[in-house]
Amino acid sequence: MQEKKPLILISNDDGYHSGGLRYLVSFLADMADLLVCAPEAARSGFSCAFSATPPLYLKKRNTIEGVELWSCTGTPVDCIKVALDQLTPNRKPDLIIGGINHGDNSSVNNHYSGTMGVAMEGCMKYIPSIAFSSCDYNPDADLSHLRDYVRSITADVLANGLPKGVCLNVNFPETDTFKGIKVCRMAFGSWINEVVKETHPRGYDYYWMTGSYRNDEPDATDTDRYALDNGYIAVTPSLMDVTAYDTMELLSKRLDIKPTTR
Repeated sequence: MQEKKPLILISNDDGYHSGGLRYLVSFLADMADLLVCAPEAARSGFSCAFSATPPLYLKKRNTIEGVELWSCTGTPVDCIKVALDQLTPNRKPDLIIGGINHGDNSSVNNHYSGTMGVAMEGCMKYIPSIAFSSCDYNPDADLSHLRDYVRSITADVLANGLPKGVCLNVNFPETDTFKGIKVCRMAFGSWINEVVKETHPRGYDYYWMTGSYRNDEPDATDTDRYALDNGYIAVTPSLMDVTAYDTMELLSKRLDIKPTTR
């Protein structure tokens, strides 16, 4: 009797047509049953945003042979919510994956990333979740060399799960070969020069959101940025619970109240 394959729900923030998503599907097609529900168009930077007002529309796509693929007019998080409610009502996914993103989601990018929004939404649904990103921003980049690592990390999480409230942020440096994998913390960093002001020919001003990343702890060797800058794959366990537990007692003393314990 053939053992039933696990079910993996996949989304992204680059859109259902993206090359990174196609690579991810090709890497995992023999490991699991795959269901894809991804944004109709690019939704980079949407983080954990969802559509509170406009209606959403689903459309069945037949663009990847052998895989059930849907596009959704909403955000990456909308895709996961709708897929869990409408497309998998009788079979809970064993794993949720965001990616493969075309662009770096290490350091503070974690907080802006729609790819991480996918993983965080899965985490909030108590489903093991992973976000995969490549630091190669080229939408036509050859990502075939990520295959063995994506499969290995996916297989590990399928076999062993993740602690409650934890998802994985996995970033690949823009290199053809890797020195290995480093499990590391998120680097403190800042986006600077983020706004470019322009003047329209008709006389009014408009603004472009842009900027450059600055590593605010360049000498630290235990961060995701250090790993990526030195040719390693960065795996950062990320928490759904953002409570600053170390500050609770201090703040409680200052406010003269008794802290609540877990």
